[in-house]
Amino acid sequence: ELSVSLLAVIVIACGLALVAVFLFLFWKLCWVPWRNKTLSSNLAVLQSEAGCNKENMADKLKDAGAISFLEAAVKISHTSPDIPAEVQMSMKDHIMRRTRIQRQTTEPASSTRHISFKRHLPRQMHVSSMDYGMDPPAVAEQPTSIGRIKPELYKQKSVDSEDPKKEAAKTCGKINFTLKYDYENETLTVRILRAFDLPAKDFCGSSDPYVKIYLLPDRKRKFQTRVHRKTLNPTFDESFHFPVPHEELASRKLHLSVFDFDRFSRHDMIGEVILENLFEASDLSRETSIWKDIQYATTESVDLGEIMFSLCYLPTAGRLTLTVIKCRNLKAMDITGYSDPYVKVSLLCDGRRLKKKKTTIKKNTLNPTYNEAIIFDIPPENMDQVSLLISVMDYDRVGHNEIIGVCRVGVNAEGLGRDHWNEMLAYPRKPIAHWHPLVEV
Repeated sequence: ELSVSLLAVIVIACGLALVAVFLFLFWKLCWVPWRNKTLSSNLAVLQSEAGCNKENMADKLKDAGAISFLEAAVKISHTSPDIPAEVQMSMKDHIMRRTRIQRQTTEPASSTRHISFKRHLPRQMHVSSMDYGMDPPAVAEQPTSIGRIKPELYKQKSVDSEDPKKEAAKTCGKINFTLKYDYENETLTVRILRAFDLPAKDFCGSSDPYVKIYLLPDRKRKFQTRVHRKTLNPTFDESFHFPVPHEELASRKLHLSVFDFDRFSRHDMIGEVILENLFEASDLSRETSIWKDIQYATTESVDLGEIMFSLCYLPTAGRLTLTVIKCRNLKAMDITGYSDPYVKVSLLCDGRRLKKKKTTIKKNTLNPTYNEAIIFDIPPENMDQVSLLISVMDYDRVGHNEIIGVCRVGVNAEGLGRDHWNEMLAYPRKPIAHWHPLVEV
C-alpha cells in the first residue's frame, strides 16, 4: 500500500510539471509576439499622424525658409495633443515677418562730402531713415469680465521721491531790498531791508541769518550784512555802494546769498537771489522797493560768463555753419585776473565725439571777440541725431588747458539750446544768433 501511494504522488507531480511547461511554451510562442506586433503598429500609426501634421503645416507656409525654421522650432511629441490652429497662424505671421526683415535693401546714394561723416556714425544710423519693421509687435490688452487691464492705474507714486527740478526750484522765504543809482558819482546803492519766512537751520527751530551781496561778474568786491541771532524774519536795513559806470549796468547782475551763521562749523547756505536785468526791476533814478523769492541752493552759483554764436543750415548742401561771435564776462582763470580764451566746438552723436574744431586764442581778456565760422558737413537725414558741444577753454602754455564753461545745442539739448536748434531748422539758410550762458561741465 505504501508503494502504491508513493507511485501515485510521483505520477501527479509529473503531470503538473508537464502542464506548467506547456503553459509557459504557449505564453512564450503566442502572447509576446502578438503584444510586440500591437505596439509596433501603434507606433507606426502615431508616426504617420505626425508626418501628416508636418505636411499640412508645410503646405500652409509658402516660404521654404519658413518651413525649415518651423521644423526646427516645433517638435511634435507622440504624447502631446495637436497644435491649435490659432498658434499655427501666429507662428506663421512671426516667420513671415522674420523672412521679410531679412530681405536686402538699398540706400540712396550719398554725397561724396558726407562719406567721411557717415564713416564715423554707428552702424544703426545708416538705416535710421527707413522702417524695416524691427520693432516688436505690440502686445494686445487682455480683456477681462470687467473691462480691459490698464497697468498705469496700478503704478503707485512714492511720496518721498520728488522731482529734482522741483526740489531745486522750491523757495526758502522772501527778501526785500531797494536799488538806486547815483548818476553823478556813478554808484549803485543796494539797501537790504528785511527777510521773511526763512527756513530753520538750527536744532532749536531757528536760524542766525546774514546776506552776502555781489554785483556780478565781479566777485572780488563783496559786502555782507550783520548776523541776526535766532530769527526767521530778520530786519537788516543796511546800505551798500558799488561804483560802476552807467554803460555797464545793463551787463551786471545783482547776486544775494543768504547764509545761516554757525560759530563752530561751516556756515549753511539758505538760498540765493539773482537779479539779471537791473533796469527791468527799477528805473534806478529813484529808490524802488523789490521783493524776491529766495531760491533753494546749497552752494553759491558761479557766473562763468556768456557766449554769442549763430547757427545756419543749408539743407541742399548738407552744411551746418556755427559762427562764434564773442564772449562776455568770462571767469578769470589766471592769477593776473584775466584768461586766454578760445572756443572748441565738438560734433556729437549718441555721446560720441565725431569731429572737433577750434577758434584762435585771444590773450589776456574776459570779453573776447572772434567772428570765426566753423563748418560741419551733415546730411539732412542725420540732423535729428547730432548735437554740438561748445566749450570755452583757457589756454595754458604749461600744463593742461582748463574749461571755463560749456553749452550745448541740439534736439536733445535743454532750454535755450534746444530752442536755438529748432529755430535754425525752421528758418534754413538764415543765420540765427543768441547769447548762451556757460555752465560747468
